[in-house]
Amino acid sequence: VTDHANLLGPGQEEALTEQLVAFEKATRHQLVVVTVPSLNGQDISTFTRDLANAWGVGRADHDDGVVLLVAPNERRVRIAVGYALENRLTDALCLQIIEGEMIPKFRRSDIHGGVMAGTQAIIRELS
Repeated sequence: VTDHANLLGPGQEEALTEQLVAFEKATRHQLVVVTVPSLNGQDISTFTRDLANAWGVGRADHDDGVVLLVAPNERRVRIAVGYALENRLTDALCLQIIEGEMIPKFRRSDIHGGVMAGTQAIIRELS
C-alpha cells in the first residue's frame, strides 16, 4: 500500500497491507493499492500502466500484477491488470468493481471503505 494522497489512517493502511501480503503468499499474484494526490494532467490509464511497469508489479515472467489506483483530486479510479490475469479480471469486471463496490462508498465519503471493497472484490475474483 502506497498512500501518497493520505486517504488511509495508519491502522487502515496496516490492515490493508496485511491483506495484500496474505493474498500474495496464497496466490503469488501481486496486488498493489496506490493513492496519489494528482495525476499531474496524465490520463489515468497511462499513469497506472507506467507506475506498474516502473515498480515492477507482479512477477515479470508471469505478468500477473494488479494495481488499484485512486486519484481523489481528479475523482478517478483505475484497476490495471497484467496480461496473465485479464481473462479472470476483465475490463468489464474491473468497471463493475469500481462502479458497484467503490464509488458508492466514495460518494458517502467512506474512502477507506471504498478502497477496502475494491481490494476485497479483486482478491475474491483472483483467489
